Amino acid sequence: MTTPPKADLVAKARSALQLNLPLTERILHSFLQNEVRKFGFSRVVLNLSGGIDSALSAFLAAGALGPENVLALLLPYRESNPDSLNDGYGVVEELGIPSKVIEITPLVDPYFAEFRDMDVKRRGNVIARTRMIVLYDHTVEFNGLPLGTSNKTELLLGYSTLHGDMASAVNPIGDLYKAQVRQLSRHLGVPEPIMAKPPSADLWPGQSDENELGFTYEDVDHVLYLLVDERYSPGELVAAGFDEEFVGYVTRMVQAMQYKRRPPIIAKLSQRTIERDFRYPRDWGR
Repeated sequence: MTTPPKADLVAKARSALQLNLPLTERILHSFLQNEVRKFGFSRVVLNLSGGIDSALSAFLAAGALGPENVLALLLPYRESNPDSLNDGYGVVEELGIPSKVIEITPLVDPYFAEFRDMDVKRRGNVIARTRMIVLYDHTVEFNGLPLGTSNKTELLLGYSTLHGDMASAVNPIGDLYKAQVRQLSRHLGVPEPIMAKPPSADLWPGQSDENELGFTYEDVDHVLYLLVDERYSPGELVAAGFDEEFVGYVTRMVQAMQYKRRPPIIAKLSQRTIERDFRYPRDWGR
């Protein structure tokens, strides 16, 4: 069978990525209610960065569990963009959820002082993981589960920090591409300043997701959808007219980052090895 031309495939991807927004909202509310309760909890805690992904997760959790059951942590570092904190405040005020502002600079800087030659990537990973240390501590105080804020595009590309922003017990947006995150965020009323600003993890001054990645989320969403959801091969996409270097780079990223998307691989020694043969989450007495 002949592969359709690029224009047709892009149109197909763009159409497929359009959400039935009311249905998606209901499904994700039900997902959060069911999964959080199956764990024996009724509350969640999330790091609210001021970006669109964590804002959407907060809106979904507040709608599903009630605002009083969602704790938002705002965790600025001294180099963080002040707009991130302000935008986080905007979400807290809009939803009426409890929140805490905890400056992580005193936690991070002593470590940086010991390793002054660290590049921005290492520093960013330390900041992301420090924020998650604070989050997990507050899940104990709040008696809630850590809520995920990583979208499907980031997870497929590995564009997130393992045991940092990837860490969670339940993630409502992990099967939404970035384009779909934007659609659902607008539908739910995420504040316009968050909708309008360029995506950034704000891990170092001037950091921009798309500049760091080297491509736009729109372009990569189309390729990822065709590779993952439609199961086109890289060769088929190149034959259709997609840039060979771009398709190859995205494919290699997805393949190389698989270790981030699964639990640690355990050497098999017994008849029933965790995550190989024993895969029954919450099935005993729940």
